[in-house]
Amino acid sequence: MTSSQALADSAMVVALKTITLALGIALTYFAYEAYRRTNVAALRALSVGFGLVTTGTVLGGVVHQFTALSIADGIVVESVFMALGFGVLTYSLYAET
Repeated sequence: MTSSQALADSAMVVALKTITLALGIALTYFAYEAYRRTNVAALRALSVGFGLVTTGTVLGGVVHQFTALSIADGIVVESVFMALGFGVLTYSLYAET
């Protein structure tokens, strides 16, 4: 892989992570606002779940881009947050309203 190809790949990852961050923040915000309007605990869990998934995606990229850790370490960080987030999202679907 040439250095220009590596730079292009890195730029693509950053662009996609940025889009993911923007959409994740929007989803988290809308879920939280729905919770504030209705005070339904399931919606609070939904916003927490979206927040964890979004945080994991961003932290995975940060670990890879800005630390000496490997891409595998970034994937581990991302996967931990994604698993926690999806667990909370699953809970939100079955929480008592």
